[in-house]
This record gives sequence, structure tokens and C-alpha cells, in this order.
Amino acid sequence: MLIRRLDISGVRNLVPVVLDDLGSVNIFYGLNGAGKTSVLESVHMLSSARSFRSHKLNPLINNAEDKCVVFGQIRFGSDGYQPVGVERIKARGSGRSGTIKVAGQTVSSAAVLAENLPIQVISSDTFKLLEGAPIVRRQFIDWGVFHVEQGFHSVWKKVQRGLKQRNSLLRHGRIDDQQLHAWTLDIVRYSEDLDRLRHKYFENFLPVFETLLKRLVDLPELSISYYRGWDKDRDLADIYKESASREIEKGYTMVGPHRADLKIRYKSMVAAEVLSRGQQKLVVCAMRVAQGLLLSQMTGKKCVFLVDDLPSELDHQHREALCGLLEEIECQVFLTCVDWTDVVSYWSPENRVKMFHVEQGKISRNNEVSVNHVL
Repeated sequence: MLIRRLDISGVRNLVPVVLDDLGSVNIFYGLNGAGKTSVLESVHMLSSARSFRSHKLNPLINNAEDKCVVFGQIRFGSDGYQPVGVERIKARGSGRSGTIKVAGQTVSSAAVLAENLPIQVISSDTFKLLEGAPIVRRQFIDWGVFHVEQGFHSVWKKVQRGLKQRNSLLRHGRIDDQQLHAWTLDIVRYSEDLDRLRHKYFENFLPVFETLLKRLVDLPELSISYYRGWDKDRDLADIYKESASREIEKGYTMVGPHRADLKIRYKSMVAAEVLSRGQQKLVVCAMRVAQGLLLSQMTGKKCVFLVDDLPSELDHQHREALCGLLEEIECQVFLTCVDWTDVVSYWSPENRVKMFHVEQGKISRNNEVSVNHVL
């Protein structure tokens, strides 16, 4: 297990709580609005210092509080369990937004959290992987590259810095050609590195995804391809030279790795436009689980899965198949549902399944129910 203990305080409507001796599978059940998803948000904070539901900070914090704090004991490979704490303070003007501590040391970047606690989320928002903007799919593939390629984050930051500077110049009425040329060369150099890392990861991801998809749903004509953000047969530097006047007119960099995407199609059509809601969820689930499995195969690290409202859009057969995959890759799971009987039977008796009832923000452990009682 990656997470052994959780301390939650000041998160939305949740009453402060300590959850220790967490299991491989942790089921949080209760009525809608009870606070179940807020538990998953708290876990997610330990990986990114923010919620997966929104980038906005203030809604995450209880109305009666000035801050929220999530503390966890997280396994750091051979170093055993280490304390990780995230404090987020309500934004007021330009004041500080909080503190991140890992193993007792204050850190300045949430990337340290992500590196030590890989998390995948399956929720209603995961449909955006198919129907959302390219940035969603770009972030998806970058998550995978970040966790398997040590130099990725440095290259990615250099590309982002170059794009920011180049776009700033393009927005000005009078452009310093020398500066623009310098930043263009910088972007071209690191864009090629970034593309190589993304393409290498995608080549490893694709067969894993295709294998898992077959176990969830029969969609033999579904395909995923990687688009790097510019014509595969052309040099990026040449493209920038030819499009300089248009980019000055538009005021931004029109092509490059910031336009990368995953093209997901079914029978040569956009998958999101032709697949049913249930089929879409199964495709997205296969993509998420494939990333968790590939992470384990390439690095030995395990992944935490946050599954919000598992029964939604999936029938009994497909819920069971998804849980079977999650169990096989030996990840830790935090999932929510209204009725625990809808999900508890999908896990083997050997698994450490822990049950928690959530009611009006209060979380209580249910020790009276086990997988053995249901099977």
C-alpha cells in the first residue's frame, strides 16, 4: 500500500478525521452530498496539492475555516513510510497559498508530491479524455512520461518557458527579431527532445492499452494515434520561418509540442461522437489502468486509483471486470458509491478491503462488513 494513514482537516464539509490502517481497497459509501468525493480530493492533494475537481482553491476549504490540511503516511520505496503534509490557505490578495512538507522538509514544487505518489482518477470528468480539449489528452500522456522518464520535467519546463517568452514577443507591436530568433531556436531544440520522450512513452503505452481494452469491451476498430503538434514530415524550425507573419498577426505560437494530442477514433470517426456513454467510460478506464500497469512494469512503482461513483454508467459485468484489472495490477484503490453492496463483492476475499460510512461529513469505519460476508 502506498498510503497507510490519512489525517484530514478543513476540507469542504468533512469533519476532521484520522483514517489509519488503510487497506488495499477502501470503499467510502453514503448518500449523495455526504462528503465521499471530498475524501478522494484529500488523497489527491497529497499528489498535487490541489483537487482533481477544480484548480480553484477556496471552494476546497471549509467555509468556516481559513485553511485545510491533509497529512499522510506514504511509502517511499525502500525508505518505508514517510510523512507528507499539504496545507492550503484561502486566497486573499497575493498572500501565500500554503505549505508542502515531505519527510519533514518544506518543498517548493508539487512535482515532488507527484513523483512519490502517482495517482490516477476515474470520475465523471474522465470522459474529457475523449470529448475534451487536446490539453486534457496532452496532460494524460505527460503524466506517464513524467513518471517513467527522469529528465522529462526539466525539458517540459524549458519548452513552457520558451513558449511564454516567444508568445510575449509575438504579442508586441514591435518585435525584437534577434530575441524572437533566439527563443525560437530554444523551443525547437527542446521541442524535439520533448517529442521523442512522448513518442517513446506512447509506443510502450499502446500495446498495454489494447490488451486491457479487449478485457473490458469489444471494440476492435478503436484506434489511438499520437500527434506531436506539427507535421511529422517537416522540420519545426522551417515551419516557424514560414508562419512568422501569421504568428505575429495572431500574437501566439501556432504549432509545436503545446499542440500535441492523442487522436482517438472508432471506425475512422471521432470516438466521442459515436461510442455510447458506457463504451466511452470503458475506453477511458482502459487508458487509466494501462498507465498504472505500465508505470509498474517500467519503474516498479505502484499507483493509487481514485474511483468516484464506480457504478455510474457501468453494468455489473463491466464493474466486476474493471475491479478485476485494478486488483491484478496490485494498486491501492479509494472508491466511492452510494450502496456498498454494489461494489464490495467484486474484490477477492484475500484483498484488504476496508469500509467507511460517510454521513453529513462524518466518516466512520464499518468493521462489521467484509468481503467474506458477501461472498
